[in-house]
Amino acid sequence: MSNQKNAIVELPGYELSQKIHAKEVSCAEVMEAFLDQIEKFNPMVNAIVALQDRDGLMAQAKEKDAQLAAGNDNGWMHGFPQAIKDLEDTAGIVTTSGSPIFKDRVPTVDAMMVKRMKNAGAIIIGKTNTPEWGYGSQTYNPVYGPTGNPYDPSRTSGGSSGGAACSLAMRMQAVADGSDFMGSLRNPAGYCGVYGYRPSWGRVPAPGVELFLNQCGVKGPMGRRVEDLALLLGTQSGYSSMVPQSLEDDPNLKSLTPENVQEKLKKDLSGRKVAWLGDWDGYLPMEDGILETVEKALKKFPEFGVSVEPIKPFFDPEVFWNKVWLPFRHYGAISLKAHYDNPETRKLLKPEAIYEYEGSLNYSMQDLYAAAVERSNWYKAVQKVFETYDYIAVPTAQVWAFDKNCHWPKEIKGKKMDTYHRWMEVVTHWTSCGSPVVAMPVGLGDNGLSMGVQIIGKPRSDFDLLQFAYAYQSVNDVVANNRPKILDK
Repeated sequence: MSNQKNAIVELPGYELSQKIHAKEVSCAEVMEAFLDQIEKFNPMVNAIVALQDRDGLMAQAKEKDAQLAAGNDNGWMHGFPQAIKDLEDTAGIVTTSGSPIFKDRVPTVDAMMVKRMKNAGAIIIGKTNTPEWGYGSQTYNPVYGPTGNPYDPSRTSGGSSGGAACSLAMRMQAVADGSDFMGSLRNPAGYCGVYGYRPSWGRVPAPGVELFLNQCGVKGPMGRRVEDLALLLGTQSGYSSMVPQSLEDDPNLKSLTPENVQEKLKKDLSGRKVAWLGDWDGYLPMEDGILETVEKALKKFPEFGVSVEPIKPFFDPEVFWNKVWLPFRHYGAISLKAHYDNPETRKLLKPEAIYEYEGSLNYSMQDLYAAAVERSNWYKAVQKVFETYDYIAVPTAQVWAFDKNCHWPKEIKGKKMDTYHRWMEVVTHWTSCGSPVVAMPVGLGDNGLSMGVQIIGKPRSDFDLLQFAYAYQSVNDVVANNRPKILDK
């Protein structure tokens, strides 16, 4: 690849946007550079799937150039080649959800988030790989196979936004979309050494069949720079009448441009306090080196005025897991009923999907109400912590990235995992309280693998949390300092 093409794919999104709009690079050059990058590196990691025909994509890029030449600017993503997570409908492009049931499904309408990204100028080039139905924080499925890790392609990229995170780290796209129920924007960000952002409930509208009750799954952005997280969140977010609990537009997010984003993200955070919960005082088993790697990054926080204090658990974790997490996780699988009831499609469901659906059969209306009350108690407990602290911090995972052919870790430090997702218990609590969470890379362990930290903000404090992440990036640019060595091959 030429030096110019290398330079293009290394650019953060906000700088790429500036160069396209200044006509320093053409959309056709950008498309060619990213397609060449994908051709070279994607076979090593299998992050991007359903890649569209090169000639057709180049024609779309040239049309974007013609639009700019005519004075028609679609938005900050004008001409960006974007692969969309394979849980989101993309008109005219196969959307499988990683399931053989849908291996040939081609939607006719884009999902809302996809529409918003296209309206901002993105060109959809294909999809990013995901676990079947998004179940499990390990990206593999029977349609496309597993996705590798940018620091070691034999290991997992995490999930369920594993393809998105890996494609970012491998410079195969400038920014990426994802979704998060059980750490799906956070765990892969940590494993792949990029930023992932789980927005506040309702910040990014997510239409669905059931619109009111669960609120555990959200859509959000990923990027190699915090500036890009903020810009993409601004594109994805905004009220929609189709989603009754969606939030009104945040003027801070909506006013961002590639030119002003850095200035707007600057903020004096002196005096802010982080509560470090770590492994919940030993309750959560964690592999050796994880806490030490995260704590090394936490020591950088005082450089931007933020103190860190360890705290004790403030809620019974077993009560949370059994009385809050499991009921609402199973509730989210009720949509699989038609596939479960049909013998032909049931045999195509992976065991984890069957486990989730069958689990939903064990709860009554009274049980669901009790779970909602207990989740309310959890929410109140979190708000009590926020009376003293501004943020809460925990690792993004309890294990290092493992063999991509292993479906899930069966034990951690000798403790048996009783479900397929118990090994990711560290992310569940923050799914269930509605707070925004930014996953920030903290660096590499002695094993050469990447880890991250979750920073949980107060309810609806999305812009403040992005400013926190920007301050961290300014003193600890982990992405720049830990570029995957595989890219030099």
